[in-house]
Amino acid sequence: MSDHDDLYQEIILDHNKSPRNRRRIEDADHSAEGYNPLCGDHVSVFLNVQDGVVTEATFEGSGCAISTASASLMTEAVKGKTLAEAKALFEKFHGLVTGEDERSERSLGKLEVFSGVCQYPARVKCATLAWHTVRAALDKDDEAVSTE
Repeated sequence: MSDHDDLYQEIILDHNKSPRNRRRIEDADHSAEGYNPLCGDHVSVFLNVQDGVVTEATFEGSGCAISTASASLMTEAVKGKTLAEAKALFEKFHGLVTGEDERSERSLGKLEVFSGVCQYPARVKCATLAWHTVRAALDKDDEAVSTE
């Protein structure tokens, strides 16, 4: 395994073991639920948005290491972004993990740790669950998100 791969694996393991922003925002003005019925991953995303900017982003839930690390990194990534920037980040991340847009990798910082997920189609849903859920929260979509 290369040093590059080791670093990426370390980031995923760190965010799984010590997820950032893992808590409920009781007075969140945006929230959504997401579920992956194939593996049982479940996530709830909570956002506060002020003047069109995500001021706070958190999550709760349970899932595999990829799912938990993705949710943790997602909360860090969307904080401070406008709604449009957060939605654009979703598109870039989705392109990265599905392998549809290899160029996305260059502009995603820590999120690049998920670039290898496209080689494992069953894991793409794990990596994107929190992202689909934050997209629903941003759109104030009350329907539960499912990866199926």
